[in-house]
Amino acid sequence: MLKPMPMKHVRLLILTEDLPQASLALAETGSFHPDTRPPTETRLDAMPGRDYRETFSQARSRLTKIARLVSLDATPDIRAVRVVAIAELSALNLWLAERWDEASRYEEDFHRLDDTERLIREQQAALENFTALNIDLGMLRNKTRFLEFHVGLVPRDNLRQLEGATRLAGFILSVYMQQGDQAHVVIVGPPGSPLAPVLTAASFQNLPIPLELDRKPAELLEDFERQRQTIAGQRQALQDSLNHWVEPFCERLLEARHTLMLAEPLVTLDASLRSSGHLAHLAGWVPARAVARLEQRLKESLTLPFDLVSRDPRPDERLLVPTVPVRNRLLAPFAMLVNQYGIPAYDEVDPTPLFAVTFLLMFGSMFGDIGQGAVIALAAWYFRSQLGRFWLFGLMAGLSSMTFGLLFGSIFGYEHILPALWMSPLSDPLLMLSIALGWGVVFLSVACLLAIYNRMAIKNWSGALFGHHGIVNLVFYLALIGGSLRVAQGGVFGLLPMVLMVASLLALAAQSWLHQEASIGEKILVVFIETLETIIGYVSNTLSFLRVAAFSLNHVALSIAVFTLAGMMGAFGHVVTVILGNVFVLVLEGGIVMIQVMRLQYYEGFSRYFSGDGHAFAPLRFRRELS
Repeated sequence: MLKPMPMKHVRLLILTEDLPQASLALAETGSFHPDTRPPTETRLDAMPGRDYRETFSQARSRLTKIARLVSLDATPDIRAVRVVAIAELSALNLWLAERWDEASRYEEDFHRLDDTERLIREQQAALENFTALNIDLGMLRNKTRFLEFHVGLVPRDNLRQLEGATRLAGFILSVYMQQGDQAHVVIVGPPGSPLAPVLTAASFQNLPIPLELDRKPAELLEDFERQRQTIAGQRQALQDSLNHWVEPFCERLLEARHTLMLAEPLVTLDASLRSSGHLAHLAGWVPARAVARLEQRLKESLTLPFDLVSRDPRPDERLLVPTVPVRNRLLAPFAMLVNQYGIPAYDEVDPTPLFAVTFLLMFGSMFGDIGQGAVIALAAWYFRSQLGRFWLFGLMAGLSSMTFGLLFGSIFGYEHILPALWMSPLSDPLLMLSIALGWGVVFLSVACLLAIYNRMAIKNWSGALFGHHGIVNLVFYLALIGGSLRVAQGGVFGLLPMVLMVASLLALAAQSWLHQEASIGEKILVVFIETLETIIGYVSNTLSFLRVAAFSLNHVALSIAVFTLAGMMGAFGHVVTVILGNVFVLVLEGGIVMIQVMRLQYYEGFSRYFSGDGHAFAPLRFRRELS
């Protein structure tokens, strides 16, 4: 499960006239990932089906645009597989062109109604600033010889100061609405007064009144509502007309969708196809276990001779071989998180199973509580339709939290209701910290071993030995841990660990020195910095895992704080405080723990052994949906 599914590179040579049928057979098996590199085995230069591809693209585009207007929900039946000839595809394209010419008129009418309704919404939004005014808005917009109007917003903190300033300038300020920390005001006074500096000082924001708002707000609101109702009626009438128009064509449109689904495999293969005369060449990647089935399906489908040759991937094709994604349902949500970092390359270990196990162990130990874990699991199950495949992730995280809650004897923060199967974290903090450090050592050591294995798999012997987190680095790290453990137990560091540490650091320094092209001074500086970075890096990375124990202790401490506050309340206040405290712990601490676990996985784990520079296996299939 840690290794990717073995793949084969296959080369298919067939007669060009059998190419459409071959594309259908490849799509039916769902195991052929096209190789878009130009073939090197034979000089094949003319790409088949260019007219076919262009006709298909036009037809599909037209059907997709029609499907945006009318419903085509029926799923095409892939059992009725047949070859779609260029003549049939061309005829379908012309028929879809005629239908789209008719349907586009409806689309234009819908767009016109949408534009009109959008304009009304914009006018309504502008009117919201003046709804509390019971005057003709056109009077406020038009300047007069005798009065000057200002309508706008002012911060409520500046309102009293602005009132006094406008009164001194001979103006009247009227507040007609207050929303949040803003006051809507109208300022009226004689023209020509130097009011602009006063308004600027008070952070006054002018509200321009659009030309369309030329009556009282109440009248305008009624008018806008009538217009929207009229538009809704027009839209419904237009939809009814569209439904009536499409009725005679529904069956033919569904047939067109089925026809395009059958034609698409040949178009999809176009980039990986080459032909010369009557011979066509096709190459791709197939799971090793599916090669025999693919060959058998081609024998059943093709009437003319063909040649199918398979071989193992070459070392220089490492980044070209697709990786088959994890099929295990339980691992699928964890694979989604792994893919956020990168897709495993073909020849490296797939970290998904290891990621799933270590993630659940760390999350459960940092957030161990039976009740809160049950809430997470039940929430994931309740919202499973919205979460899709990711609901299993929440379910397993909740179950992990419940498992450690049993070990810690914690249920909704209560530590004395259930007996702990092991102990409460706060009963022995030093033990929890020691376990976290041990976990970090094991985690980092396994990460280094995986990095070494991945480099050996591609025969990168130098990288496996001297590279980052290679064999020499691992020897240094284990020697450091071994000596430090002896010191912690009251002994001395030891000669053997010291010799191994010094020897490994000297080996790394010598390797760095030999691979640098610089002056002696620069070499000395670089070697010193890299050596220091190695020492500090491994120490700090190990100490990072103390957060596993810190959050398990913090979880208990937060619960104690909640119950301390609850103890100061009456009976009702006690219950409310406990409930709100648990909600706080679930939302805030649960989110922080999730982030910290992901940080440890990505930074301390993946950065050591996982390149993530692969690409996913995307086999040729029949695509049933329109997009």
